[in-house]
Amino acid sequence: MKVVNFADYRSLMSQYMRELRDVNIQGDMLRFRRNLERMGEIMAFEISRTLAYKKETITTPLAQTECDVIADKVVLGTIFRAGVPFHQGFLNFFDTAENAFVSAYRKYKEKENFDICIEYLASPRLDGKVLILADPMLATGASMELSYRALLTKGTPAHIHVASVIASQQAIDYVKRTFPADKTTIWVGAIDPEINAHSYIVPGLGDAGDLAYGTKE
Repeated sequence: MKVVNFADYRSLMSQYMRELRDVNIQGDMLRFRRNLERMGEIMAFEISRTLAYKKETITTPLAQTECDVIADKVVLGTIFRAGVPFHQGFLNFFDTAENAFVSAYRKYKEKENFDICIEYLASPRLDGKVLILADPMLATGASMELSYRALLTKGTPAHIHVASVIASQQAIDYVKRTFPADKTTIWVGAIDPEINAHSYIVPGLGDAGDLAYGTKE
């Protein structure tokens, strides 16, 4: 399974990552959402380079010419709620793609003990399509896996691109174990070394959903 870590080379992604992590900047919710969106746009462009293309003849005001157009059918999937601005970045580039949405949340039984619950799923058929499954924070990998399992009820994609802004090394290893290795690619802005007792990524950036949309009860 291929893992693309944008931290391995210099790009604008590094600037947006700094602002997302910095406590002196991330309090600006509008900027936080926009930076998630920008990172989605950058990843969308890079993923587009891996897709299949076909020739299409078009007519200009002067003549006919051939253009390369995407041959793959792309579905953009995300996990509510933190995934919405990140998803929008992908949608800005894949503007004719179909979309899928999953709600996955932590249901706490004790302070540090929780289950991942799936309550909502809206998706087109996925058979033979390219699924880009985006969630900003890949902490344990459990939410990503359960969302993927839920989406499989809508068919089997030809390839899965798992996209996150920050992942823990533990989550990367978990996705490698639970997703099909021969047809999954992981794209991540940075890989952090650990998660804490509350399953938050360290150093991470905090709760992406709260930073994007405000705290919840």
